[in-house]
Amino acid sequence: MIQKLSFEIIQSGNPSETFRSWREEFGITQQELAREMGITSSQLSDYENGRRKNPSLTFIKRLVNALISADEKRGSPTIKKYSLDIVDEAILDMGEYPVRISPEKFIEMIDGQLVWEEGYRKVMRPLVGYTVVDSIKAILNYSAMDYLKLYGRSTERALIFTGVMYGRSPMVAIRSHPIKPAMVVYHKPGKVDPLAIKLSELEGIPLVVTHMDLKKLIETLRNVC
Repeated sequence: MIQKLSFEIIQSGNPSETFRSWREEFGITQQELAREMGITSSQLSDYENGRRKNPSLTFIKRLVNALISADEKRGSPTIKKYSLDIVDEAILDMGEYPVRISPEKFIEMIDGQLVWEEGYRKVMRPLVGYTVVDSIKAILNYSAMDYLKLYGRSTERALIFTGVMYGRSPMVAIRSHPIKPAMVVYHKPGKVDPLAIKLSELEGIPLVVTHMDLKKLIETLRNVC
């Protein structure tokens, strides 16, 4: 878990925001975490608010180790909630790429279509992975915290939801969680709900629709690079 949390922070476009989100997910105050790290709370606040840019790998490792240590002292409640290695029946396929894939290339290879295009280039981020999700099973079985299972090694990935009718529920779930994907894809939706489109715009997450056959889609995703 230490390696995966470190990778998540390093690969994110905004490390400060990402490790602040993780601290809040662990339910640990700045004062507690700073004490575990052996630094002042004002120093930690500077990192979380972006006043200190580009945290070093050593700092990130110390931060993640401190999160785990603080959680273990409480009986590891958060570690037990988040099992990052679990792949369940709601996850139809998951993969990590050895190199970053441009969002434009990804959309092209899945025969995708952006639902909203105005200003999308400002929020498009390269992808390092994908997860194909049975949206019905995820909705029925996942708590808000369970959605972390979908992110694999990094949030810099496309979450591809199958079984979508209008697409409102996946975007509402993403909106409520502090960790966000780089892209959301709906597979053969009936009609995309205006609220889903609005939420994707508010979150700055490109929303894409594809009608590619599911088997072909998964094969295509696996054959990248």
